[in-house]
Amino acid sequence: MAIDIKQLDSLVAGKAPQEIIQQALEANDNAFITTNFGPYSSVLLHMLTQVKPDIPVVWIDSGLNKPETYEFAETTIEELDLNIKIYTPRITAARLEAVMGGIPGLNESRHEDFTEQFKLEPFKRAMKEHQGSTWFSAVRREQTKVRASMDYVSAGPFGLSKVAPLLDWTQDDMEQYIDAFDLPNETEYFDPTKAQAHRECGLHTLAVEH
Repeated sequence: MAIDIKQLDSLVAGKAPQEIIQQALEANDNAFITTNFGPYSSVLLHMLTQVKPDIPVVWIDSGLNKPETYEFAETTIEELDLNIKIYTPRITAARLEAVMGGIPGLNESRHEDFTEQFKLEPFKRAMKEHQGSTWFSAVRREQTKVRASMDYVSAGPFGLSKVAPLLDWTQDDMEQYIDAFDLPNETEYFDPTKAQAHRECGLHTLAVEH
């Protein structure tokens, strides 16, 4: 069921994340959430599983995460009983290291291809399988310049409606929620496709017409 994106965005503007989630699910409960199991990712996972316990949780696992991230992912999957759906690159991390020169730096010409192969291709594959769904994302305005100007509800690629319940939340808000519900967290996350904390990797800038 398609939703009226502009109408829903106006309806939920400035509301608490839980209200945004409820309104979005009422408009279209064919929904999923993406996660990278980075810092504070347990917040939105917890909020959503409180109202929709079986919501599909899409994880693009590049195979290049730190051990701490994998440990955090396993803990969170178990504690929240997540309906996890894992998508991996068609190229293994071992092959990348052995014959493709390893992880490229941001200024290397092959970084764009690396990002496509290890982040965007599996992401697009996942999005195609959820066409017409409501996509919940934990993006926040304070994270990047791109995210600072995002709407609460917007058109995503592959006919998706993207909902960002935590858009206005700050790091302090996230920490308070984690403390209040005694949720797991981790701070060692590193994404080699972004390399820098305030840089976009491309997931949230994909053209709507994909």
